[in-house]
Amino acid sequence: MLSTKGYAAMTAKAALQPFPFERREVGPHDILIKILHCGICHSDIHQARNEWGGSIFPMVPGHEIVGTVTQIGSKVKRFKVGDRAGVGCFLDSCRTCGPCREGLEQYCEAGMLLTYSARDKEGRITQGGYSSQIVVDENYVLRIPAVLSSAGAAPLLCAGITTYSPLRHWGVGKYHKLGVVGLGGLGHMAVKIAKAMGTEVTVLSTSEWKQTDAKRLGAADFALTSQPETFARLQRHFDFILDTVSAPHDYNAYVNLLKTDGTMILVGAPDRPTPLEPFPLIMHRRRIAGSVIGGIRETQEMLDFCAEHKIESDVEVIAIQQINEAYERVLKGDIRFRFVIDLATLK
Repeated sequence: MLSTKGYAAMTAKAALQPFPFERREVGPHDILIKILHCGICHSDIHQARNEWGGSIFPMVPGHEIVGTVTQIGSKVKRFKVGDRAGVGCFLDSCRTCGPCREGLEQYCEAGMLLTYSARDKEGRITQGGYSSQIVVDENYVLRIPAVLSSAGAAPLLCAGITTYSPLRHWGVGKYHKLGVVGLGGLGHMAVKIAKAMGTEVTVLSTSEWKQTDAKRLGAADFALTSQPETFARLQRHFDFILDTVSAPHDYNAYVNLLKTDGTMILVGAPDRPTPLEPFPLIMHRRRIAGSVIGGIRETQEMLDFCAEHKIESDVEVIAIQQINEAYERVLKGDIRFRFVIDLATLK
């Protein structure tokens, strides 16, 4: 076993603390990655506080991982020592079901193996990227393009692919009008990626101070959702709405902003249900859909797309010792737009 350093939540809602643990040895198809940077996702907070239920403790969060390959197994073909590599939200899947065969491992019928707070086939608890190193099957590892910085690329492995995947799936592009609800870790990536796809983007936010950032990131328009006239002005305006907000809010108000046959895509995950009125959907043949990350093939496509268009996440790099403060700042919305941990600070 490989002795590894990390930071973990020992129980639900407990402050994260130093936590030594062991990783499995490198197998024939595995690579060992020395972690350089790991992003902080809002889902890390949900999981560490068991807000969705089913969390496994002790828990080392983190699924936006970028590092350097330091060891490879005897049968590894895609990576060599010294390569930069990334690990996203999952480490494995059944590999045999229909979605897996189609490259949609995120929808594996047996359930994708999450990077942390899950149990692998041997019953071991998976631990994430707030740590010094990780062992992963090469088939579930991404190549990080050379033009992307490690810190700026890390959030692409969750926030980037979470927004890229639905935009690609629903064919959002030129001649479409897209509303992005929320301008946080997910929302700011949605604006950048959609803009690069040629889409006209409007940011819908409760925070007036985010207007400057929205325009800087590429949005054509900005609308305050705290003002009722916004919903009257933009009624039946959008072909698509991408809702990135993870706090409870009223979906019904946004549905009315869709054109006939418009689609509202949910990628944010509030911690309690939201009532939904049927008539705004029925009367204009609108849809509400959901999407979660992407498969390995699509995630690599997203990374290459971001490299081509010089897209990275806007990040604030922190020391691992600042993790609990960072969690509180995320909950307050005090970040533009993603925290990334420098794992060189893990001693």
